[in-house]
Amino acid sequence: MKVAVVGATGMVGNVMLKVLAERNFPITELIPVASEKSVGKEVNYQGKNYKIVDMQTAVDMKPEIAIFSAGGGTSLEWAPKFAAAGTTVIDNSSAWRMNPNNKLVVPEINAHVLTAADKIIANPNCSTIQMVMVLNPLHKKYKIKRVIVSTYQSITGTGVKAVEQLKNEQAGIKGEMAYPYPIDKNCLPQCDVFTENGYTKEEMKLVNEPKKIMGDDSLRITATAVRVPVVGGHSETVNVEFENDFDLAEVRKILHETSGVTLQDNPDSHTYPMPIYAADKDDVFVGRIRRDESQPNTLNMWIVADNLRKGAATNAVQIGEYLIKNKLVVKL
Repeated sequence: MKVAVVGATGMVGNVMLKVLAERNFPITELIPVASEKSVGKEVNYQGKNYKIVDMQTAVDMKPEIAIFSAGGGTSLEWAPKFAAAGTTVIDNSSAWRMNPNNKLVVPEINAHVLTAADKIIANPNCSTIQMVMVLNPLHKKYKIKRVIVSTYQSITGTGVKAVEQLKNEQAGIKGEMAYPYPIDKNCLPQCDVFTENGYTKEEMKLVNEPKKIMGDDSLRITATAVRVPVVGGHSETVNVEFENDFDLAEVRKILHETSGVTLQDNPDSHTYPMPIYAADKDDVFVGRIRRDESQPNTLNMWIVADNLRKGAATNAVQIGEYLIKNKLVVKL
């Protein structure tokens, strides 16, 4: 199986290579792809060096799978070219997510919608993935009416430039700014750019993507996304109103038994999810589970995950694993 990793030198691309190796993805030939300035350089994968190639060279090499993490503009231009060559593209940008002709997939929830005809498959937003991993099993049981989510998002979601900004500020060094304001000792109530309705793009992803993944347009969701000076992962406070009442012990049991979700919920021992524990792990962690006493049938939760792993790289690799297992990718 020839596999291209587009954006191999980026923050998510590096994690993608790590996850592919950890999960023993069946690669016979790795094709690392990056911008022109990186072409000719090498990346190491499982002890072997591979030369970085440009986009057209990668298309001509006809990989069976191409995992993209190179930005929306790159995906819009190049994903169709890979697809036309017979490659199945798994795209980590927002370019194809809400396109009605493209599937938006979290494997534990809706991988069954995939077919061999799906040549460009969208990987959801990092904050969306961790939220729906917890919401979906509860939606099946109690039927969600409304969700209010506030996020506390790691600077790694912005990329290397943001990590450098934080390091520089902590060291008292003036440098390039990824954000319009300092991020050290600060919180920015802006993730991505603002849209006409006053919400940011990140907030609207949290509003729209869960409906497509969970297959229910009736879900009512509102979001506030905040950038915080954290490196290890995204956190979310999620308030969920259900149509039906619930038992807290049953909610915990459902989440404990959900694949890919780890329950950390014991206030007596100060056990709850934190980015410092989620870093470099693939599970989504949930805790602080309690009834909202201000109105009926409503639950409060705290959800944390490593945004570069399950929020990006791991989810994409899991999609690839599903395609191979179910023979939805053919050898070119």
